[in-house]
Amino acid sequence: MAVKGEGPRLADYHLHTPRCGHARGEMRLYVERALELGLEEVGFADHFPLLHLRDPHLTMDLEEVPLYIADIEELRRAFPGVPIRLGIEADFVPEEAERLGELLSRYPFDYVYGSVHYLDGWGFDDPRYIDGYGDRDLHEIYRRYFQVLGDAAECGLFDILAHPDLVKKFGFRPEKDITDLYEDCLGRIAASGLAVEVNTAGLRKPVREMYPHPDFLRRCRELGIPATLGSDAHAPEEVGADFDLAVLMLKEAGYEEIVLFEGRKRRPMPL
Repeated sequence: MAVKGEGPRLADYHLHTPRCGHARGEMRLYVERALELGLEEVGFADHFPLLHLRDPHLTMDLEEVPLYIADIEELRRAFPGVPIRLGIEADFVPEEAERLGELLSRYPFDYVYGSVHYLDGWGFDDPRYIDGYGDRDLHEIYRRYFQVLGDAAECGLFDILAHPDLVKKFGFRPEKDITDLYEDCLGRIAASGLAVEVNTAGLRKPVREMYPHPDFLRRCRELGIPATLGSDAHAPEEVGADFDLAVLMLKEAGYEEIVLFEGRKRRPMPL
């Protein structure tokens, strides 16, 4: 990883906190690690409360959102001059979209990640429910995932789509080519004007591959879809993890810049 003053200018926009129930380490340690790596900006994007279920191991509660925002404000005072963005990762569940939009509008987020972790009530990326792959058709799982991801792009609530092919997390893949399954989804993302995230966490999961697949990212570039970078860190040592590989993949896909956000306004930063 480049040290400050060398290499590409980068920002890690996907840092979690212990408030979600499955991350560890004080928030200041995440910022200190980012400074060690010479990152230009950091953004916390912890899990917004799920509206269709309550699980303290997955997200903070609604009552904690103001406390989370206060945590960011305290960090900004502790690290003056360091751009620390207030982000959030919100799950897209179609039947809860209207309520989610009303709740998100209450807070001064710099950016909102939209993510899909549930397909018709099934938490497909949760190890507790991995048995669900045994009685479902893989091609249909992928078809449904990209359909819902396209719906998320079009709902108007998000700025970035997080880990856009998360459905591959456990390494289960259909035998048939899936390009046709995500082509329509990518067209919808492009038309909606959203960015997609290059997320390095997949390298730490069973699939051992970044989100998204290089072919998916290359197609994003062809369609003019901008990109952000995120480690999906759930511990301080994961901040900026494998960003050298992410930058290489971005450049091989044809990207010359990533995008940054402030007050939900987007601007480019050359790689």
